[in-house]
Amino acid sequence: MTFDPQPPSRSRLARHTLWNLVGMCAPMAVALFAIPLLIEGLGKERFGLLSLVWMLVGYFSVFDLGLGRALTKLIAEKIDRQPHEVAATFWTAMTLMLGLGILGGVLVYSIAPWLAHSALNIDPALQPETLRSFRAVAWGLPVLITVTGLVGTLEACHRFPLVNIIRVPTGAFTFIGPLLVLPFSRDLYAVVLVLLAGRIVEWLLFFTACLRTVPGLRDAWRFNRAEAPHLLGFGGWMTISNIVQPLMIHIDRFLIGALRSVAEVAFYVTPAEIVVKLLILPRAWVSVLFPTFAAEFKDRPESTSALFAQSVRLLLVLLFPVVLLLIAFAPEGLTLWLGAEFGERSAPVMRWLTAGVFLYSLAFVPTSLLQGTGRPDLTAKLHAVELPLYLAAAALLITRFGIVGAAAAWVLRAAIDIAGTAWMAARRAPGSGASLLRVGKATAVALALLAAIAWQDGLLTRIAASAVVLAGYLLGCWRWLFSDEDRRIVRKRIPGLRAS
Repeated sequence: MTFDPQPPSRSRLARHTLWNLVGMCAPMAVALFAIPLLIEGLGKERFGLLSLVWMLVGYFSVFDLGLGRALTKLIAEKIDRQPHEVAATFWTAMTLMLGLGILGGVLVYSIAPWLAHSALNIDPALQPETLRSFRAVAWGLPVLITVTGLVGTLEACHRFPLVNIIRVPTGAFTFIGPLLVLPFSRDLYAVVLVLLAGRIVEWLLFFTACLRTVPGLRDAWRFNRAEAPHLLGFGGWMTISNIVQPLMIHIDRFLIGALRSVAEVAFYVTPAEIVVKLLILPRAWVSVLFPTFAAEFKDRPESTSALFAQSVRLLLVLLFPVVLLLIAFAPEGLTLWLGAEFGERSAPVMRWLTAGVFLYSLAFVPTSLLQGTGRPDLTAKLHAVELPLYLAAAALLITRFGIVGAAAAWVLRAAIDIAGTAWMAARRAPGSGASLLRVGKATAVALALLAAIAWQDGLLTRIAASAVVLAGYLLGCWRWLFSDEDRRIVRKRIPGLRAS
């Protein structure tokens, strides 16, 4: 297995994105089956603790300080131009990540008694196994952090099928593993040990794949001291975004609980958890684009700019039908799923949040371009400015309008995010400004059409209006937004489509 240094074609990028979607969605499908069984088998309190363990693992992954993404960028740049330096870059980053993982593990181990006995309201009978579980996570943190570097290396080499062939079963094991423990024990510590064993197997699989993919890794361990500051500098800016962005995505529910009532949180979180799944598509797409941007920008800036602009256009058109469906039929969908009260109280929230996630999704591509071409500082500074503005707006709107105000604040933040990142990316990518301006106009039209649909009361009226809007909008994008290359790609994917 070797690396192909040729830049991936558009069709190959699309295939890699589909692989990423499979890798992200398959474990979620397993979770839908496994979570009810885990709640029944472990009990609500132990399952709640297991959820905290999952959250702890996810949150402390920031201890990699963005080195996984930095490693992806540097290997993507070097593997074609300076392949002899790739091994040293890999081992330097992995050594740094191992050290950070050990430091993070020491921290988690140190605060584990506080978490188990004081910080969380845990039944005293469950505190001993909770403490052992948190400490087990601390021991496993070096593995959990360094695996991001292994995945980043494979993504830099465009080995997305291989990454997801490993990711699907290991991701599914996150939910299947605890089920395998239940016939023998309900102890949370036993469950966590099994999960860590699965992560170790995952690490070994990814490490073996890296050895087979990247030339020179088997030869010797090499630490390049001169490269460490560059890795840490890039990763440090990435860490700011990695901390601030998830905070802005989830802090709204805590503000609602503090400023209104905990009872209202349920009516907000339920549609939020549905709508946020829309982010799977842009995440799958930009993880493919990131190494391509990094590898091609220096030598082929015009080609990179064209790919960037095309990606934003295509993402806009792909997202619009799903967004239209969620906004048009939010009341009926929530009523069928959860009852009339949710249909009435959560539908406005779902509509606002869907519009916000729509805008936020479009910002993923310019963010990836800026970071992939070596300017993560720009996105980090934007996110650092956004955070206090968003908190102030959210607090004001929640106080005055409740959970609908929280969702409206989400839309305002997303609008700032897409406007800021698109403006900076247009300055970074030569020749993309005109295309982004057309995308901006098309996005404004889309939001106006979505608002008009949401104002319609009757179900049949909304069905008819949605069909007309969808057909008209897609036709308009085909005629006035798409480039000739976009149309060629679509015709290739849909045989028999006639030129318009």
